[in-house]
Amino acid sequence: MTVSLLPVRFDLRRRPPRPRKHRAADEVVRLRAFLAGANALIGGLQLQLAEEEARHAETAAKRAEADETVVRQQADLAESTAERDYWQGEALALRARFSGPLAAEANATAVTVPCGYRDTSAIEDQATGPIDVRPLWAAADAGLLDSP
Repeated sequence: MTVSLLPVRFDLRRRPPRPRKHRAADEVVRLRAFLAGANALIGGLQLQLAEEEARHAETAAKRAEADETVVRQQADLAESTAERDYWQGEALALRARFSGPLAAEANATAVTVPCGYRDTSAIEDQATGPIDVRPLWAAADAGLLDSP
């Protein structure tokens, strides 16, 4: 007997599977795998549906709260408008009633002050004359510049 020291050869190419004798059992295994996948898909869809229903319920609650707020604010606005109109009418009535006597009293008790004037007798309060502003060449021609 001879022993070969060469490595063992393996065939790494894919071989076609051997035909099985029990095809019905294979079909049952395939259908069960398909059923498990379908159940997982249905579970995921049910979870998404529950999340969407929860979001919808939350949105509906917020919308109802916003509607209540709008109704309350409209009622407050109507009440405030009516109150404003009432007080505006009261102010106009009081103005009509008291404007004549108030004007007469203001005229009778007016403080009159004579027109003010400024004492310019002190030298520092004297008014100044106009300042002669000319271009340098015009001032030089007029002899207003000191020559060195």
